[in-house]
Amino acid sequence: MIKKYQNIVQDIKEAIAGSEKDFTKEKIGRAIFLLSVPMVLEMAMESVFAIADIFFVSKLGAGTVAVVGITESLMTVIYSLGIGLGTAATAIVSRRIGEKKPEKAARAAGQAIILGSLISIILAIPGMIFYREILMLMGVDQASSRELGSYTLIILGSNIVIMLLFINNAIFRSSGDAAISMKVLGIANLLNIVLDPMLIFGIGPFPALGIKGAAIATTIGRGLAVIYQFYLLFGGKHRVRLSLHYLKPDWRIIRNLLQLSAGATGQYLIATSSWIFLVRVIALFGSHVVAGYTIAIRVMFFMLMPSWGVSNASATLVGQNLGAEKPERAVHAIRITGLVNMVFLGIIGLVIALIPDAFIRLFIDDPDVIQYGASFLRILSYGFIAYGLGMVMVNSLNGAGDTITPTWINFFCYWLLEIPLAYYLAVHTGLNENGVFIAILVAEVMMALSAWYFIRRGKWKEKKV
Repeated sequence: MIKKYQNIVQDIKEAIAGSEKDFTKEKIGRAIFLLSVPMVLEMAMESVFAIADIFFVSKLGAGTVAVVGITESLMTVIYSLGIGLGTAATAIVSRRIGEKKPEKAARAAGQAIILGSLISIILAIPGMIFYREILMLMGVDQASSRELGSYTLIILGSNIVIMLLFINNAIFRSSGDAAISMKVLGIANLLNIVLDPMLIFGIGPFPALGIKGAAIATTIGRGLAVIYQFYLLFGGKHRVRLSLHYLKPDWRIIRNLLQLSAGATGQYLIATSSWIFLVRVIALFGSHVVAGYTIAIRVMFFMLMPSWGVSNASATLVGQNLGAEKPERAVHAIRITGLVNMVFLGIIGLVIALIPDAFIRLFIDDPDVIQYGASFLRILSYGFIAYGLGMVMVNSLNGAGDTITPTWINFFCYWLLEIPLAYYLAVHTGLNENGVFIAILVAEVMMALSAWYFIRRGKWKEKKV
C-alpha cells in the first residue's frame, strides 16, 4: 500500500515537472495520467484569467460586468481561430513526433506561428477602429460604450498574445511537453492576479484605471507568457526546437495547416459564435440577466476547463499513436479518457446542481444577478456527464486530423438546433432567459451523442496528415 502511494506521488511529480517518456510505448493508463495532470492544471489556469477579471470588475457594478461579458463573447471569434490553428498544429506535430521526426514537427510549429500572427494583425485593425460600434450592435448603450469601451479596445487590439498563447501551448502539448504549457499559464495568471486589483482600483503607485486596468493587466500577463514560450521554443532543450529558418514560409505546410484549421476553426467558430447570438437574446431581458449569465458562464468554464485538459491528452495520444501506426492503442486511450472525464464532470455537476447560488455569491452580492446566475448554473449542470463524453470524442477526432466531422456536428447542434430553440423557448414560451439555458443543455447533449457515433464508426483511423 505504501509503495503504491509512493508510486502515485512519484507519477504526480513527474507529470508536473515534465516527463521524457515515449507516449507511444508507455503503458496507456500511465501515459494518460502523465499528460492529463499538467493539461488539467493548464486548463484550470486558463479559466482563472476570466474568473480573476470578473471577480475584480464585478466590484464596479453590473453594467461593467455586462461589457466584459459582451467583449468576451466577441473574443470567441479570436479564441476559435487560435484554438483552430492550435488543433491543426496538434494534429501535425503529434503525428510527426509519433513518426520520430522532430525536425518536421518543428517546421510545422513555425508555420503555425507565422499563420496565427498574420491573422491576428488582420483582425486587430477593424476591432480597434470600430469597437464602440460593435458594442452598440451587441446591445450596449452609447454612453456605456464610450465610458467602458476602453476594455474592448485593448482586448481586441492585443489579440495576438491570445492567439500565440493558444498556438504555442498546443505545440508543447502535442509534442508531449504538457508540463511546459501548465507552467506558462501559471506565470501569466500570477501576473494577472497581482496586476488586476492594482490597475483597477489604483493600489500602490498605480492610478485607478477601472475596467481599462483589467484589460491592461490581462494583456501584460499573457504577453509576458508568450515571450517565455518563445524563450523555451528557441532554447533547444525540448521535443520541439525552433530556429529562425523554421519561420521561413513553407507553403506546402501552410496549405496543410489551412486545410486542417479550416475545419477546426470552423467547428470552434460555429460553437462559440453561437454564444454571441445567445448573449443577444439574453440581453432582451436586461443588464442584470446579462451580468448573471456572464458570471455563471465564467464559473461553468472554470469547472469545465480541467476536463478539457483530459480530452487534450486524448488528442495528443491519438495523434502520436496513429503516427506510430498503433490505431488500437489510440482507441484504448479514447475509451479510458472518456470514462475518466464523465466521472469527473458528473461529480462536479452534482455539486453545482446542489448549491449554484454559492458560486455566484463569490463574485457579486446583487440578489437579482445571483438569482439569474444560479438558475443558469443549475440547468447546465444536468448535462455535465454528457459534456465530459463529448469533449473527449471531439478532441480525439481532431487529434486524428479529422476536423471536418466535428465541424458538421457543431453546425447541426449549435446553429440548426441551439440558436432557433433558444429564441423560441425564451421569447414564445414564457421561459424567458431559462429558455436559452435549456437550449444550451439540449445542444450539448446532442453534440456528445453525435461525436460518440462517429468515433464508433472508426473512419478517423485512416486519416492522413
